[in-house]
Amino acid sequence: MSGTFAARNRVAVVGYAHSQVQRHADRPLGSLAVDTARAAIADAGLEPTAVDGFVTAALFPTAGSHTVQDGVSTVSANWLAEHLGADPRYTAGFQGVGQIPGAVGLAVNAVASGAADHVLLHRALHNPRGSYHSNPMTQVAGPQQWTAPQGYFGPLSAIALPYNEYLQRYGASREAMAAVLVEARKNGARIPWSYWHGRPLTAEDYLAAPMISDPVCRLDCDIPVDGVAAFVLTSAERARDLPHRPVYVSGYASSPPPPRRLPLHWPLDDIMAGGAATARRLWRHAGVGPDEIDLPQVYDGLSPFVWFWLEALGLCPEGEAHRFVQDGGIDGDDPKAIPALSGGGALGNGRMHGIPQMLECYLQLSGRAGDRRREGLTTALACHSSPHFGGAVVYSNEPF
Repeated sequence: MSGTFAARNRVAVVGYAHSQVQRHADRPLGSLAVDTARAAIADAGLEPTAVDGFVTAALFPTAGSHTVQDGVSTVSANWLAEHLGADPRYTAGFQGVGQIPGAVGLAVNAVASGAADHVLLHRALHNPRGSYHSNPMTQVAGPQQWTAPQGYFGPLSAIALPYNEYLQRYGASREAMAAVLVEARKNGARIPWSYWHGRPLTAEDYLAAPMISDPVCRLDCDIPVDGVAAFVLTSAERARDLPHRPVYVSGYASSPPPPRRLPLHWPLDDIMAGGAATARRLWRHAGVGPDEIDLPQVYDGLSPFVWFWLEALGLCPEGEAHRFVQDGGIDGDDPKAIPALSGGGALGNGRMHGIPQMLECYLQLSGRAGDRRREGLTTALACHSSPHFGGAVVYSNEPF
């Protein structure tokens, strides 16, 4: 297939670690990141001296006015390498939306090109004190002068517009969206490090939650948290000598630039057209199609993304995701359904961005999901952010 990734299945994830996910950790984010990184390296059967590449996406994910301080509210690749006492040959940070797929691409390319032998990829999320998306502006110029004074500010307003458009266009309802939240929280409640561990949700709980930006209610949003996850990647050849079953990166794609609109203006048609383009890039790069994915993990930082990704990836027809989900189409306990939120996602774990999706792919394909293990899986897919403003990665447990 033209455009297939030249390093397809030649770089593997070989170890991981995940901190506890908390509203506010009792120590600085950097300290949490160092311990998690050390645990991931040990899990891969390596010593810290063996890690010669460090990659992350250190975007501080809030639209509010909060101090950004390396090692406290964010953790860069350079900061982590320094505080692990490493002398890396390669450090990089992905800038932009779709941070996890972007960071995976950096790590894979570093190993495939020989820039590094073993790469540590981490994501450290911080929940600042105070209002997470408060608007501190007293005056505004440029394009935002047409939106911010009217309250159209931040991601909730951005997603409320296409969500409302979807509800009206396809006759969907918030009752149908309740099925998304119930599924995410059911699965997240089973995961020990999840903020929502042991706390599933009912549809009634969801529908009773306060409205924030109509039709987005509080429970449509992933809860901001402190947490860190880390993964170790190396070549397929080196992976053979390490303790765990390798999970290979088959390909990835980032979304094309969206049409130029007013700030945070995301019409539904833009999302779906951009998502279709992202999917085409992904299938071409990974050399597979949607019917070959055993475990798709769709992004759910805001609940409507679940519907959008299901349709953009071709897992259900356009305009039908709300019915598909409400009818049990993603019920992870049904062997005939698509387990699209089996890892709990962001709604079931906390605002760890695309980490729950990536981690579920790794755990299931490596056979390390414990009691949640699914048999017979060979391919998986992890999404991040919006289909038109993010990206996705395809994984496999079969070598090249």
